[in-house]
Amino acid sequence: MYRILVVDDEAKIRLLIRKYAEFEGHEVTEAENGMEAVRLFRRTPDAFDIVIMDVMMPELDGFSAVAEIKKIASPAVIMLSARGEEYDKIHGFELGVDDYVVKPFSPKELMMRVAAVMSRVQRTAIPKHELFRAEGLTIDFTGRIVTVDGVRADLSPKEYDLLFYMVNNRNIALTREMLITNVWGYDFYGDDRTLDTHIKLLRRSLGPYSKFIVTLRGVGYRFETHGA
Repeated sequence: MYRILVVDDEAKIRLLIRKYAEFEGHEVTEAENGMEAVRLFRRTPDAFDIVIMDVMMPELDGFSAVAEIKKIASPAVIMLSARGEEYDKIHGFELGVDDYVVKPFSPKELMMRVAAVMSRVQRTAIPKHELFRAEGLTIDFTGRIVTVDGVRADLSPKEYDLLFYMVNNRNIALTREMLITNVWGYDFYGDDRTLDTHIKLLRRSLGPYSKFIVTLRGVGYRFETHGA
């Protein structure tokens, strides 16, 4: 499901696109001109995954609206135009437009183009750099790096997995079964001692910040950092 903003001064075209998009399970918002579209992005920059934008509109044309939107956010963009001049396409692509559809168009083809554009965007997207900090402990989820007071800790792959899972579920009581199932998997045939051994190794790797790993007798463990 994608969040689609349809921008066109013709209500019939907006309705046609909405009908097909909602049939495929997408969430649709309409704007009748470029100014309204820009206002929506200024209000909530990350509200839409893709914009279907008409070129020729009153108040603010599609190209100008895209230029303003790109200053605020980075949604995928498909331009609609009654013209098919090469200059329009080049201008659109220079603005960061992902695709260009000439009117009249098939709404079914348009939905296929939406799927293709979003698939391409998602394949090339750079993962968000996720960091967690608590006192002198820094965990870089994206880079898979843990530092203790500025010194990089040498963790085994399973220690990383265990730590990341606990930090992502911090301040929550995690049963032994939950930890084993989510870190080792449903097909794990070991016993609780494997978990305890890795907790011991992880605590050793975290040094003074092993205090964050709290043992819950008869239950499991909790990564406890209420201030982080």
